[in-house]
Amino acid sequence: MRRVDPAKRSRVAAPVKPTQSPAQPEEAKAREQKSAVVKAESPRQRNHRYDGKPREPKATTPDSRAPAERPLQRGEFKRDEFKRTPRDATGRDTPRRGGKQRDGFEQGDFNRDRTSNPMFAPKPVASNPDMPRLSKRMAELGLCSRREADEWIVNGWVKVDGVVMDTLGTRVGPDAQIEVSAAAHKHQAENVTILLNKPVGYVSGQAEDGYQPAIVLVHPDNQWDEDSTKKEFQRGFLHGLAPAGRLDIDSTGLLVLTQDGRIARQLIGEDSTIEKEYLVRVEGTLSAEGLKLLNFGLSLDGVKLKPAKVSWQNEDQLRFVLREGRKRQIRRMCELVGLNVVGLKRVRIGSVTLGKLPLGTWRYLRFNERF
Repeated sequence: MRRVDPAKRSRVAAPVKPTQSPAQPEEAKAREQKSAVVKAESPRQRNHRYDGKPREPKATTPDSRAPAERPLQRGEFKRDEFKRTPRDATGRDTPRRGGKQRDGFEQGDFNRDRTSNPMFAPKPVASNPDMPRLSKRMAELGLCSRREADEWIVNGWVKVDGVVMDTLGTRVGPDAQIEVSAAAHKHQAENVTILLNKPVGYVSGQAEDGYQPAIVLVHPDNQWDEDSTKKEFQRGFLHGLAPAGRLDIDSTGLLVLTQDGRIARQLIGEDSTIEKEYLVRVEGTLSAEGLKLLNFGLSLDGVKLKPAKVSWQNEDQLRFVLREGRKRQIRRMCELVGLNVVGLKRVRIGSVTLGKLPLGTWRYLRFNERF
């Protein structure tokens, strides 16, 4: 049995409230009076500086000094530093382009003299044209594209006169013997080229004005069932896949998408001579002189077009064979001779034809096909 601790009070009866002695209230009253005197002598300070001293009261009168002479207050800055200098007599800084005359827009003179505009400066001349860069020389020889050449050089897959060259920017002579290793050829063989029958409503390159690029059609569901290559689709094939040539949004037919720089250079290079065949449905009347002009004699944007092969396919359809690809070239050529294009389809690029490839589907370029 636990013994009761005499120091603890009993839990049976209620606690007895201790009675205060007569001197206790007087001591409490004295302490309160002393605290009131201290508060009256020193006003309460809520915020203190880092050294413990109270903050000085703010001046009630504003600083009469000029803004340039007095120190900047918190939140102020020198607005004069950001003031723009007007460029014309009216004090209006006109935009470089855009705007309407009704809104007070005045055309600037930035584009009147192209000789003084750095935007239209001629391309810089090579410092040593007799010794081109190795990557450029490899592209000229048709070994690969310049981008692929840079990758091969860094990987040590290129030899010049029997010596491995792994430094970018190396210059070589026109008679240098360039050798490419088997690893580079194997890497190049893994690149794919895809032939797509592009429908209307898709752009060839990057998305624009809300229209999707044609590359979105390249997925397993749209692969042609009769593709003889039997190659399985891999998502890695989309990396670096780019259109080799344009086909405008209102046109259909053969569009080439490739990872191979050689094919891209062959089709869209400055010295490309690959033929491209189109079937064009037109409206209007074409005279014999107009047909002659379509074959040769027209100019676009002040540049004379290369000779073309234009003939009647049937009573309302023309056949165009071109060796260049200016923007909307066929449509603009037809407008110059009084024709309106209502349908355009590309059916051949080089020796590769569209064939039976259905609209909106794609297939791989076969190993025995060459442009």
